[in-house]
Amino acid sequence: MDELLDAAVVARLGRVLCQLGVEPDNVRHASRAVDGRKLRRRVDVVRDALLTDLPSDYDGTAAIVRAAFEDESFTGWMLWPVSEAVVARALASGHDRDFDDAMDVLALLTTRFTSEFAIRAMLDARLARALEIARRWTGDDDANVRRLASEGTRPHMQWGKGVPALRRQPGITRPIVDALYRDEAELVRRSVANHVNDLSRDDPDLAAEIVAGWLEQPDGNSPRVARHALRTLVKQGHPKALELLGYTGAQFDVDGPVIVPREVPLGGAVHFTARITNTGPETARAVIDFVLHFQKLRGSLAPKVFKIATRTIAPGETVDIAKSYSFRPRTTRTFHLGEHVIELQVNGRASGRAAFRLVALEEMP
Repeated sequence: MDELLDAAVVARLGRVLCQLGVEPDNVRHASRAVDGRKLRRRVDVVRDALLTDLPSDYDGTAAIVRAAFEDESFTGWMLWPVSEAVVARALASGHDRDFDDAMDVLALLTTRFTSEFAIRAMLDARLARALEIARRWTGDDDANVRRLASEGTRPHMQWGKGVPALRRQPGITRPIVDALYRDEAELVRRSVANHVNDLSRDDPDLAAEIVAGWLEQPDGNSPRVARHALRTLVKQGHPKALELLGYTGAQFDVDGPVIVPREVPLGGAVHFTARITNTGPETARAVIDFVLHFQKLRGSLAPKVFKIATRTIAPGETVDIAKSYSFRPRTTRTFHLGEHVIELQVNGRASGRAAFRLVALEEMP
């Protein structure tokens, strides 16, 4: 991900500015300075260079950005630092007109690259005003702008500036997600689901309440949106979330997990089986997950929930489960040798637990 804003991208940004009469000395320097840095820091370096090269007033900066938009090569990852430079100028000016105009510029830029990161500073500075404008975006003709209304106002966002007020007032963005859950565009509906999944971290009951409202006035996509929005609550066994998605039954006998072999080489996979029996009097709709408790660097365990299957199980019926997890190298997780634990989970309730050891390949017999 760090390479998405590389020297070549920044150099192209400099050429666009040069064609508009801007001397991009600092942007040229930034193109040589981004290598070896993390993505977030690269954005900051280029943004600061832009603020030096562009006009010092908001109007001048906004005019250059709008003019650059006429160039089709002004697109992609170079727009992230550009959007943040626009926001910095607007907030520095302190004028209402500049604030509103900067929001318009973000809506323009998001049609070529998301402005979801830059808008965070606007929300943090003037939450009520920014949300008022974002609510208007829910009726925009462009799906990318409608998505920005939802995505940019999420309570939690990787790489995005924190907005503490959004977490303190989790219901404040409800008008936005309620306006968009039946949107015609999949990218908008998915953002709405992720937004409500974020809300579930701060106010689980509110998230379930929002989805309950959607399901009272659904369209053909609403069940899928609801499942995605409630995925974390389902894993946590939230009663209302389980009820909304039709997961019924709380009486299960779990035999397992059975792990064979109990020593797994780094780069290999752990394999396990289990048998789940519905011991209740009625047919159950069960979501079956497993929790893998990863060994951490200092010896503690960190749980992560993974989906196995959804099954309809008649009274007295038994279903067999077979699953594996690969410990092949990946950039998103560092594996540590030592004891790990697998735990089964049916409709959010933990049952069954077994340990295995992750070992170096040379330790295997």
